[in-house]
Amino acid sequence: MIMNDSNEKTTNKEKRNMGRAAGVVSFFTMISRVLGLVRDMVIASFFGATISADAFVVAFKIPNMLRRFTAEGSMTIAFIPVFTEYLQKKSKKEAFELARIILTLLSLLLALITVAGILLSPWIVRLIANGFGAEGPKYELTVLLTRITFPYIFLVSLVAFFMGVLNSLKHFAAPAAAPIFLNLGIIGATLLVAPHLSEPVIATAAGVLAGGVLQVLLQLPVVFKKGLSLMPMWQPGHPAVKRIGLLVLPALFGSAIYQLNQLTATLLASFLPGGSISWLYYSDRLVELPLGVFAIAISTAALPSLSRQAVEKEESAFIDTINHALKITFFITVPALIGLIVLGKPIIQLFFQRGAFDAFSRDMTAIALMYYALGLWAFSGVKIVVSAFYALQDTLTPVKVSVITFLSYLFLGMILMGPLKHGGLALALSLSSTINFILLVFLLKKKISSWKLTPIVISLARVILSGIIMGAGIYYLKFLFFPDNPDQGAFNLMIQVVVLVISGVIIYLLAAFLLRCRELNAFTGLIRKRL
Repeated sequence: MIMNDSNEKTTNKEKRNMGRAAGVVSFFTMISRVLGLVRDMVIASFFGATISADAFVVAFKIPNMLRRFTAEGSMTIAFIPVFTEYLQKKSKKEAFELARIILTLLSLLLALITVAGILLSPWIVRLIANGFGAEGPKYELTVLLTRITFPYIFLVSLVAFFMGVLNSLKHFAAPAAAPIFLNLGIIGATLLVAPHLSEPVIATAAGVLAGGVLQVLLQLPVVFKKGLSLMPMWQPGHPAVKRIGLLVLPALFGSAIYQLNQLTATLLASFLPGGSISWLYYSDRLVELPLGVFAIAISTAALPSLSRQAVEKEESAFIDTINHALKITFFITVPALIGLIVLGKPIIQLFFQRGAFDAFSRDMTAIALMYYALGLWAFSGVKIVVSAFYALQDTLTPVKVSVITFLSYLFLGMILMGPLKHGGLALALSLSSTINFILLVFLLKKKISSWKLTPIVISLARVILSGIIMGAGIYYLKFLFFPDNPDQGAFNLMIQVVVLVISGVIIYLLAAFLLRCRELNAFTGLIRKRL
């Protein structure tokens, strides 16, 4: 349990620092997400919801999921709190030596995983997308694309490791900007190279690797400037390695459960009608926009602060950081989920409906988007609460909860995919994520008995009411001025979406002001700083 409260001045400074960090991460993440939408628009235009699209989605998903086992997931989770402790309690030199040791071990592990993944791609595809069969054009194409994209796990895990080091040193810009270059690599390869190949989607897969190389190159100047050497340092007996190892084991298991959840979704979707995997993918990309821009940005900024407060045993400041992070996250994600539900079809039509992506694909994607959006508040809240457990160097509790979450998803998914098809899988994820969030909050409350939930509940109630008012307003405006027209031009559709989004923002902020949502001041202050 944390003790010895810090004073209010220190707490407010920590909030401002976290706000600035979240603003930096949000800014670059916004650019990345916009480019991600452009990337998906390009892929949708070239491949629609065809065999090529499904094959690429599965192939790209494999290294993306596995990276959570390495630096971006379990290793970073275990590394950041210990690295922060070395920075606070020991010296920068000792902290950097620890970073070099971990980087050496991590690089060897990543090299082995990459080689094994390329060799075992046929069996990996059979496991993840069993519905594709064990032979035939779709299966063979997925195996080929998997082999092309698999080395990305090595590159992106190095980027994530650098992110952990730099974030602990209060540098957030370069790591947050890294995904921009992944999107540029995929977009460039698809537009410039794909038209010249007999199998165009191969170029898109190669663009993943190009983007990964660019991501690594972006980090290196900042890493060198901070004074971190990349020369290998072999000390597996270092005392901190054992500590990180003890933390990483439950985190690895937790990552395995999370990935098993993702693999189960893909496996179940592979038995549904063709295009289901792509419909889920495109809708998930839209949900990832507010999730990545705000929730992940806030949790990324909060983890170093929470880790420092845990090391210094500042219980009051620790609780205040959690409350502040959750309140501002809900203030942003609740209206976002309502907006995605009300404006789902025109948004999907604007971004994706062109080329091989037709009106039917729009409608099917909109169904998945509606069900995914229902869980956006829970997806976001989990990011914050899990960061609190990691800061306390407790990686075991989130693992226990993730096991329950996976079982609930498996149960709900198998029940709901019958009547609701791909929409049932999206709804099952939202429901299981809600269970995940509630259990994590309950267990963190037991761990920190002085943590009071009443302020969060009151804030959430006001935010929900403001969001409902906003949703009713934009629904009425849409019904009155912008009736559904799947064949309208892109310019008119863009005007429609922009007008409705701006109207929704105005209505929501006005409602929040009238309902005295205190998070409004924090949000507007963050916007002013960024401007």
